[in-house]
Amino acid sequence: MKTKTVYFCSNCGHESPKWLGKCPNCGEWNTFVEERVAAKAAKGEKRRGLVASSKPVRLSEIESQDEARMRLPSKELNRVLGGGLVMGSLTLIGGEPGIGKSTLLLQNILSIRNKTILYVSGEESATQLKLRADRLGKVADNTFILCETSLESIFTQIENVEPGLIVIDSIQTIASNEIESAAGSVSQVRECAVSLLRYAKESGVPVILVGHINKDGAIAGPKVLEHIVDTVLQFEGDRQYLYRILRAIKNRFGSTNEIGIYEMVEKGLKEVINPSEMLLSENRDEEMSGITIGVTTEGVRPFLVEIQALVSTAAYGTPQRSVTGFDQRRLNMLLAVLEKRARFRLGQKDVFLNIAGGLKIQDPAIDLAVVAAVMSSNFDVSIPRTTAFIGEVGLSGEIRTVTRIDQRVAEAQKLGFKRVFVPKGNLKGIKDTFSIEIIEVGKVEECFRRLFE
Repeated sequence: MKTKTVYFCSNCGHESPKWLGKCPNCGEWNTFVEERVAAKAAKGEKRRGLVASSKPVRLSEIESQDEARMRLPSKELNRVLGGGLVMGSLTLIGGEPGIGKSTLLLQNILSIRNKTILYVSGEESATQLKLRADRLGKVADNTFILCETSLESIFTQIENVEPGLIVIDSIQTIASNEIESAAGSVSQVRECAVSLLRYAKESGVPVILVGHINKDGAIAGPKVLEHIVDTVLQFEGDRQYLYRILRAIKNRFGSTNEIGIYEMVEKGLKEVINPSEMLLSENRDEEMSGITIGVTTEGVRPFLVEIQALVSTAAYGTPQRSVTGFDQRRLNMLLAVLEKRARFRLGQKDVFLNIAGGLKIQDPAIDLAVVAAVMSSNFDVSIPRTTAFIGEVGLSGEIRTVTRIDQRVAEAQKLGFKRVFVPKGNLKGIKDTFSIEIIEVGKVEECFRRLFE
């Protein structure tokens, strides 16, 4: 078969006959890589589509129907997928090395009894997967392990096994013999993904791909890979902590606002049904200063997090600003607001801030909890553990309204909190529906007066 040399943009997959410094499609610089690919089909040779050829149909004549779904054993995974795995869909799950992607998939497929499953591994041997399955404490006779990296050989075994679910771990290790470039290259990843998508659509068998990520946290390979698949899931977390978050980046069959939370234990990943209880520390005999509770949301799911702050006199002249799990630039902005608007002198003091549980929070609605924790530590006055804070702090010191305020307050009430600070006017019309004490504040100074009076 004839081959030719082309250049691909490693960011978006744009093809060019010559090297370009700047990609005309995505605008990125120095992203073109040289690869050898198979020449285009000769004239008259039919090009195969994703599904069998069909004729155009009027949109009004198409009957809408619910997508058939496969319910997986993990309730959290089903929630993120929008109710289960859609038949004939192509799902991509990415995450850092060692975060638990393979463990999550393996412990799910080993619990499925009514379907034949083919697990294709391009990175681990069959013995390694057997050891992992034994550690998970599950053995399934309907799960077949295939250690293979050739796309053509994989399709041969698919015809022999006729599985009801296919897992490819990982897509960057699979290569097609029709393309001369190495596995993991732009053209290989694109060709293998398109072939698997074509099979999924024609057969109705769902396919799950595991993807590597690059140093920036994005899924490695061409950006076109994320456009090809139906669903993109991101498995996040810090290996130093026990907790993992599964979120949907793209979902053609459901919402991208749902998240799933898991805890890494000895026998795999355990679902966290109530994340608020997980993220709050144990009950202490004595209350401590610098600790507050904020109510945040991930997608449509509200939960409470513990904010820990420590303010001390700068020992080395230059004050330190150390942050874990929160945006450091936003902390600097909040400290400037306290200096300018509330007349608190923090310029010569060290400020340390930590979000308990290892989470990374970007929700501005925890601003009020952050400034309350800072001032609690600064005055060395504890805040009752039954008090929660909701609100965004503006540059003029005002407490701005936030979204999903009713769900946030309901979550605090459900967990037994006695009072909650909220932005003034945010609960207009529905304030009387809650039994928890609601304190409305419009300025940072007003909040401190009500808090420390």
